[in-house]
Amino acid sequence: MFWLVFILSLFSVCNSILITKIKNNIIIGIMYNDLFNITENQCICEMIKVNDSISALNYFSINQTCQLFRSNASTIYIEFYSNSTFIFLNQSSITILNVQEYQPSTSSLTPTTTSSTSTSATTLVNPCISGGYRWNTTGTTILNSTQITHAAHLFFDSNDTLYVVDEYANSVIWKLPKNAVNPILVAGQALSRGPNFSQLNLPQAVYLDSEQNLYVTDYYNYRVQKYINGSNIGMTIIGINGTAGTASSMLGGPRHLCFDSTETYMYIADSDNNRIMRFQSNSTSGTNGHIVAGGNGAGNGTTQLNYPWGIHYLSSVSSYLYITNYYGHTVMQWAPGNTSGSFIAGTPGVSGSNATLLNNPIGIKIDTYLNIFVVDYGNSRVQLFCNNNQTGTTIIGTGTAGASAQQLNNPRGIVFDSLMNMYIADSGNQRVQKYLKL
Repeated sequence: MFWLVFILSLFSVCNSILITKIKNNIIIGIMYNDLFNITENQCICEMIKVNDSISALNYFSINQTCQLFRSNASTIYIEFYSNSTFIFLNQSSITILNVQEYQPSTSSLTPTTTSSTSTSATTLVNPCISGGYRWNTTGTTILNSTQITHAAHLFFDSNDTLYVVDEYANSVIWKLPKNAVNPILVAGQALSRGPNFSQLNLPQAVYLDSEQNLYVTDYYNYRVQKYINGSNIGMTIIGINGTAGTASSMLGGPRHLCFDSTETYMYIADSDNNRIMRFQSNSTSGTNGHIVAGGNGAGNGTTQLNYPWGIHYLSSVSSYLYITNYYGHTVMQWAPGNTSGSFIAGTPGVSGSNATLLNNPIGIKIDTYLNIFVVDYGNSRVQLFCNNNQTGTTIIGTGTAGASAQQLNNPRGIVFDSLMNMYIADSGNQRVQKYLKL
């Protein structure tokens, strides 16, 4: 329905452009009297930089042809041929933002709103450019040692409810609804580790799907547990309870997990087997998975993983898995199923504390600009690696373990809420810290 409305809105003007997206390729085609049949081998116009980060198009004439360009940016402004209408493109969706005046001869976007009824949108600015968003480096404790024992992993659902993996000694999962101060137990039995379906044994990561089913990697039970729509009784869907192994139906030590955008497949960092496994999300215990990265023994080569721990997959902006190698002191990007990956942060096999090195990295997130946020466990800091840059910037922590509001102590997990405030599982300090986006 959206696309029908969008196409009809284009035909309502005489001179317009048609926009579509194939993977991360933006296709622009001119519609003038007759609609062009745009293919991957046709299309576009000169790109310009706006505020050093946003890709845009220069004004073009009706007879000017276009070419294909590739973009991973989350925000692109494109001008209609004659109507000075701007379109807001966010990942794979396109909506009309507002109607503005714009002089096409200028090289920067400085539009003036001409309609009192036009709408506006708030967009985040790339943190890797001047004027981009930043975070307060002084944290606020939202969960402390009287509430949790060892924060290991964090996850936000669509309602900004925070899920916390409390690894040891509690071995449970908590949830903290938005604006709440007291966590609610949702899986496991506090201070009672075990293998039965109401217990966990050193849980590592948590995920809540769109159907409100909870998934937990259960490290010392060598399994992934699924809790159906609020149940506190888990069912083993991956691995064989209590049995470690290297077979495709088994896990040797599951750490973090993530899902694809459709929640069809889950990806598990099977750390002790130095591999990433993919399983269907409707799997049952004993189902075979597939190795999609590593599986060639522990090592620091491009075909190997070295105790993979953290994993992130944001398929809307990248086809790669992003993986932290705990013992390799690196971050790799790896297309699922490829025989090799590439190192994008850290030096393989070398630990250190300078801007180009890592020391036992664990948690990882990427943003829509393909910047990488790495929880540098051994250095008690959070490093930001800008896209295509292997020199990191410390954005949280001082690099020295401590318990002050500016310090971390062996942090493990990272997550962002809907406003891009940052949360860190500060495991050594038995707390969860919140850092406001500035």
